[in-house]
Amino acid sequence: MSNTTNEQDRKEFSFEENFIDETIIADKSSKTKEFIKKFMKRKTAVAGFIVIVFLVFLAIFGQYLAPYDPDAYDYSNMLAGPSAAHLFGTDHYGRDILSRLLAGTRLTLGVSLSSVVVGAALGTVLGLLAGYYGGIIESLVMRASDVLFSFPDILLAIAIVALLGPGIINVFIAVMVFTVPSFARIMRSATLAVKGSLYVEVAQSLGCKDSRLLFVHIFPGTIQSLIVNFTMRIGSAIMAASSLSFLGFGANVTDPEWGAMLSQSRSYLNVAPHMVYFPGLVIFVTVLAFNLFGDGLRDTLDPKIK
Repeated sequence: MSNTTNEQDRKEFSFEENFIDETIIADKSSKTKEFIKKFMKRKTAVAGFIVIVFLVFLAIFGQYLAPYDPDAYDYSNMLAGPSAAHLFGTDHYGRDILSRLLAGTRLTLGVSLSSVVVGAALGTVLGLLAGYYGGIIESLVMRASDVLFSFPDILLAIAIVALLGPGIINVFIAVMVFTVPSFARIMRSATLAVKGSLYVEVAQSLGCKDSRLLFVHIFPGTIQSLIVNFTMRIGSAIMAASSLSFLGFGANVTDPEWGAMLSQSRSYLNVAPHMVYFPGLVIFVTVLAFNLFGDGLRDTLDPKIK
């Protein structure tokens, strides 16, 4: 009789556990559908997302789609305007501008995206620790963030690269450094808001370790703020990386990097304006796409924030 009762209890518990799991999955699925529905209503954000997907595709396959070798010199075709043979024209060495822009997509996006990823990771950890523990940790993190925030992003990046020296690796470090404080501040605020939640207090009362509390219970509640800021910062990172290359602090002048291409074209603005127009247009469209996408995410995830 006892064995039968225990077996029934196990079956009932298993049924309840499965029911809870299915309910959670159904709730997540419902929220995902609702998010997609709301996001699709924001046409500019959808347009930005489409451009971003296209740029990622070009970053992966651009070098295979390029009609010419981006580094091939053709002195018989120097400064040629847009034509059927060269849709975006050629530069002062006869190199095809379209091919160089396609090849440069991976370099420009790669440096910008990787610097934001590393900066976001560091800033997120610092923000979580500052918000959760408070005290001296919070004071140190916030005061350091305030110091970095006191400088405009591009000036801080120029100062770092001037100190470390020119080069694409140092551009990565510079962009990463000015990315950290924004994530630290946002994650601290989000952590303070989530830390007072009932489920976090219950987990604390059950003796949950700090590491588990931070990364299993608190961090998921801050994801929305993290995603929005991450998307917005990529646009700033692209602008900063391109600006540093334009000023001669970034990629080598022979590399097909958008900012470096724009820098080389300055001397030929009057005789070959297409050398300026197309790299500048690509940078503008890319930054705009990430900003529009970030705005759409922000408005969809939290309509109260305008």
